[in-house]
Amino acid sequence: MDFSDINWIALAAALLAAATPLAFAAIGELVVEKSGVLNLGVEGMMIVGAICGFAVAVESGSPTLGVLAAASGSALLALLFGFLTQVLLANQVATGLALTLFGLGLSSLIGQPYAGIKPPETGQLDLPVLSDLPVLGPILFAQDALVYLAVALIAAVALFLTRSRAGLILRAVGESHDAAHALGYPVVRIRLLAIAFGGAAAGVGGAYLSLFRVPQWTEGMTAGAGWIALAIVVFATWKPWRVLLGAWLFGGVTILQLNIQAADIDLLPLLAWGCLAGAGLLAALRWGRGRGDYAVALVVGAIGILCLAVLLIWPDAVLGAAYLSMTPYLVTIMVLVLMSAQRLRASLNAPASLGRTFHAST
Repeated sequence: MDFSDINWIALAAALLAAATPLAFAAIGELVVEKSGVLNLGVEGMMIVGAICGFAVAVESGSPTLGVLAAASGSALLALLFGFLTQVLLANQVATGLALTLFGLGLSSLIGQPYAGIKPPETGQLDLPVLSDLPVLGPILFAQDALVYLAVALIAAVALFLTRSRAGLILRAVGESHDAAHALGYPVVRIRLLAIAFGGAAAGVGGAYLSLFRVPQWTEGMTAGAGWIALAIVVFATWKPWRVLLGAWLFGGVTILQLNIQAADIDLLPLLAWGCLAGAGLLAALRWGRGRGDYAVALVVGAIGILCLAVLLIWPDAVLGAAYLSMTPYLVTIMVLVLMSAQRLRASLNAPASLGRTFHAST
């Protein structure tokens, strides 16, 4: 088998669909972190949104009501996190992890009666004339409504953060909650609103999984999407439009590994030469900027050399399906590690008060 067995048009269309839940969850988390709050409970909010949306859609027969219910349910769960961290001053990291565990357990309990049930049909938005265009038609103009809503939401958040007074206040709270409080801004209220928005966005991402992409309820169906969304925010250096690029990247990795498994393609040679080429490009970019830090290029190049060594020693070596399934999560870890290695670059857009507890008396 080779790459000719892959339908690239269908793959590109599937990439946009796979990126949609990640885009919703990541843009919601970006707004939360811009307010100075670190919520690690994205996975829990997504899975609660998935079951809330699925249950309401099944009972009412309306996918639209299901999406609204998903947003509402996850927003309420997020406000529970907000109450614990902003009012009771609980540790944000520990509370976020507890929120994920709570969400997974709650969704499992609620979802028991809905296993094996099909939700109402959602359908796709086939735009007249545009959907009939060659190549671009099936990729861009024959998607679900939420695919376009995700892009519109990212654009709205970008405008909100950069062009509105409310967005400036939100960023000010994230940069220095003490200074914002001294100026008379209600820090806790602003953060609670941001947390509720982040929860609602994560819930819509979860509902997209259970109602649109995989129209059924399966326990644990988010499969780490919330953690990937957290990595996307870091990858995007807290900039909205880069969130969309990050969602496409991680969604593309997920879809590509599934297609490679189906086509029975050995990815090891491609990984080796791809890493070596990437290392050379990174080194060239570093050299062009006059910087001497080639650590990232060395790591990537070492991976490529290791893969080539494996091929020389063991010519029949292949990357099996189990290893390919690990690809999205390995890429998530690599992005976090690489961004941490470039701490100055990663911190350029990170809110200064991120993860810090605020108390009005301090």
